[in-house]
Amino acid sequence: MQLDLFKSLQKAYVQGPVSNDDLYEQLVADGVIDRSKLDEKQIVGSAGKEYKCLKRRVRWAQQTLKKRGLLESAGERGRWRLTEAGRRGLTPAQPGKVLVAFSTKLGLALWASCDDVFAHLDAPISLCLTSPPYPLARPRAYGNPTEAEYVDWLCARLESIVKHLMPGGSIVLNISNDIFLSKSPARSMYCERLLIALHERLGLWLMDRHVWNNPCRPPGPMQWASKERIHLNVAWEPVYWLTNDPSRVRANNQRVLEPHTEKHLKLMRSGGERSARSSGDGAHRVRVGAYGNETAGRIPKNVLTVRHNCASQDQYKAYCRSLGLPAHGASMPLALAKKYVEFLTEKDDLVVDLFGGGLTTGLAAEELGRYWVVTELMGEHVMGGAGRFHGADGFEDYMTPIAMEVQG
Repeated sequence: MQLDLFKSLQKAYVQGPVSNDDLYEQLVADGVIDRSKLDEKQIVGSAGKEYKCLKRRVRWAQQTLKKRGLLESAGERGRWRLTEAGRRGLTPAQPGKVLVAFSTKLGLALWASCDDVFAHLDAPISLCLTSPPYPLARPRAYGNPTEAEYVDWLCARLESIVKHLMPGGSIVLNISNDIFLSKSPARSMYCERLLIALHERLGLWLMDRHVWNNPCRPPGPMQWASKERIHLNVAWEPVYWLTNDPSRVRANNQRVLEPHTEKHLKLMRSGGERSARSSGDGAHRVRVGAYGNETAGRIPKNVLTVRHNCASQDQYKAYCRSLGLPAHGASMPLALAKKYVEFLTEKDDLVVDLFGGGLTTGLAAEELGRYWVVTELMGEHVMGGAGRFHGADGFEDYMTPIAMEVQG
C-alpha cells in the first residue's frame, strides 16, 4: 500500500538531489501528505515513545527505494537522489515478495520476479509463451542480461517451468536474432547455444523454428545496414517452439486453420485437379481429382506475418498514457500470442509467462478461455497491463486504483 508514496518520491527526485525538508514540501504540494499532520506525534510500540509517524513513513519509503536500488545518498545527510535505475521510472518487485496485482476468473497477474513464483506453482503447465528480455548492448529501461550471461540466465529461469510442464506441454520463446558481436557486423550465435543448452540441460526438444515476419519493423540494424551498408534490413524475429515430449505434444493445427484463397476454393469446388503431373524428378506427384475435397481451411505456414502495431497494443499504450505510466517498449502483438495459445493448448489449460511486459500472453489466454498466470518484475508495467482486462469476468484490480489516486 506504499506504492503511492514510492511513485511520488521518484517524481520529486527527477530534477536532482532533494533535501528531506524540500521533499516534504513537494509531497504537501502534490497532495500526497497533509501539512497539518506532518509534525503530528503518535505513540508507537509498547515503550510508549512518540514519533512523527508521517515523516517516519516517508523515511521508510526512502530506505525501501534505496534497498531496491532506486535511490541513493547525495553525499549529505538528509539529501537523496535517484540512481540510474530510478530515473527510468520503473519500480521492481522486492526480492522474495509476491503481490497479486490483479486477477480475473481465469488468471492472475503477479508483481514479482518469476524466480519467486514458478518454483512454488502447484499446477501442470500446458504452455509457457514468453518473450524474455533480449541481450542488448544498450539495455531497455527494464534491463537485461548480457550476451555472455544469457544462456545460463534463461535456462535458470525456465528450470521451474520445465518441472511443472505437463507431458507434451510446450515452451515458446520469442528472442532476437539481431545480437551482434562487439564492434562487429557478425551476429552472435547465442540462439544456437541456447537451443543446445535447453536440450542438454532441461531435456527439451525443438519442434520448430518459426519466423515472425513483421511488415512494419523499423529499418535496422542501423549501424550495419544504414551506415556501413553491409547488412540487409531485418524483417523478422525467431520464435522457438520446444516440448518435453514430442510424442505427446498437445499441438493441433486444426485449431488455427486459415481461410482458403478464392482460387483454392474454386479448385476444390470444381472437383480438384483435372490432369495428373509430376515435378522434382517425380518427387512430387499430383493425381487427377487431387484437392477436390473441400476442407475447413488451410494449414498455416511456419512463417507468421503479423504487424506489431495492432489495435490492442494501441489501446494499451493509450491507457498507460492516461495514467502517466510507461508502456512496455517491446510488447508482442495480440494476434501472434493468440495463434500460439490456440495452436498449443485446449480450453481450461494453464498458460504462463515469466516476463509479462504488457500482459499480452495473459490477454490471449483470457480471450481464448485458458487459465493463466503471468509475472512481471516492474510494477508500472503490471498496472498498465491491467487496463486490458477491465471487461474480463471477475476482474479485480489491487494496484491501479492507488496509481490513479496519485495521478489525480
